Amino acid sequence: MPTLKVVNITPVSLSGDRSQDGEPSLAVDPEHPDQMVATAFTPDPMGGDLAPVYVSTDGGNTWVLRSIVPGGTAGLGTGDISVSFASKGGTLYAGILNGQAAVEDILRMQILRSPGIASTAPMDILVSRDEEDQPWVVAGSMRVNGSTRDRVYVGNNDFGHGSRTATVDVSGNARTAPAPAGFTRAGIERRATTGQDGPPVRIALHPDGTVYAAFQSWQNRSGSNVTFDVVVTRDDNGGIGANPFQDLKDAQDSAIGQRVATQRFVKFGAFMGQERLGGDLSIAVDPTAPGSVYVAWCDRVGGLAGTDYTLHVRHSADHGQTWSGDVRTVTNAKNPALAVNSASLLGLAYQQFTQAQWVTALELTGDDWQTPAARHVLHQAPANVPPRQGLPYLGDYMRLLALDRDFYGVFAGNNTPDHANFPQGVTYQRNADFVSHQLLDLDNVTRVPPSIDPFFYRQTA
Repeated sequence: MPTLKVVNITPVSLSGDRSQDGEPSLAVDPEHPDQMVATAFTPDPMGGDLAPVYVSTDGGNTWVLRSIVPGGTAGLGTGDISVSFASKGGTLYAGILNGQAAVEDILRMQILRSPGIASTAPMDILVSRDEEDQPWVVAGSMRVNGSTRDRVYVGNNDFGHGSRTATVDVSGNARTAPAPAGFTRAGIERRATTGQDGPPVRIALHPDGTVYAAFQSWQNRSGSNVTFDVVVTRDDNGGIGANPFQDLKDAQDSAIGQRVATQRFVKFGAFMGQERLGGDLSIAVDPTAPGSVYVAWCDRVGGLAGTDYTLHVRHSADHGQTWSGDVRTVTNAKNPALAVNSASLLGLAYQQFTQAQWVTALELTGDDWQTPAARHVLHQAPANVPPRQGLPYLGDYMRLLALDRDFYGVFAGNNTPDHANFPQGVTYQRNADFVSHQLLDLDNVTRVPPSIDPFFYRQTA
């Protein structure tokens, strides 16, 4: 019988935390699934210059903070951060926006490496480059000439590439090579844009080496009004050749990159439930079938006159060459996160603004919603609590992973300890009184106001 658990990952030592710890990411070691690392906008509790990650070695039941990320700041920790384990050997990779540079209004992307979950040393800086946004890391391992090599992909919005900003940094041997560890950057936008592409560049890696990248190609922009195409590119050789991400050409204009959807509208930076909108995107590939790939994004249906910010999911069964119509839509939703397990079951997680609440849900389908999906509400809480301290609020993204038949995910949300907010149940580490619905400080007496915490969940087959 499948089981689902939800855990507030803020440790008991941070019971007094009042910060807005949103925009979470997650990495699970494929060889040791009980070992995992999560991230959020969490500052070092001692005010140091290394930002922390959350570490669990017992399958997500308990978590501790470990400050190992360079470039932290006292108030924020680091900027954008995503993490991924290699599929062999346990090496952990991260892509960050350096928090110290952000204080100076510099977008400084850094690609980092740690030898494994047991390491307490600061992560090594492999790449450091300015004028970047939203690094997104995916790692895998391949056998090459009798040895195992880590292939690492970092999708990012690279303003150093002029108006065609969608970029993937790729290394074919990131584990052992010294900095820059073989990383080279590949621009994946081949059409003209209106000055840049959208912030998210997302990666899906199949075990056979097929790798997909999805991005939003901004075609028109007037102020905050943006019209974009959803584009998917592919590389059949792991993205390590001389001309990476050129194996998928559009059936209509023959340009590199197949357009999944065109002329989609978003009012970039508009608000819904205290959160900003405009950069939602996810992609996933079936680990049993490299040609079966899914994409999700959000846009405003009806264009400038529309009111509904809608999540869309589409499916390709032929390596991204042709795409279905929408197999799923969700009104007033954001932060789509896709993953496919070893039984070809598709997971979709998202956060929906409905009835003045943020509702975080996980849906599981084996037939693209032709029959009703299994839907699990992980969290539901008033969207006006706590008051926003800054942006992002919940975050511009969250993450869902699949290992074997299990799904692992993270989300951020209102941390009021109320069982009504967690239909699947929840475990808190930080001090909390679920009778009075009150967070408590380290002394287990002093009241602490609600804030935004990261939550982990696992759906076990």
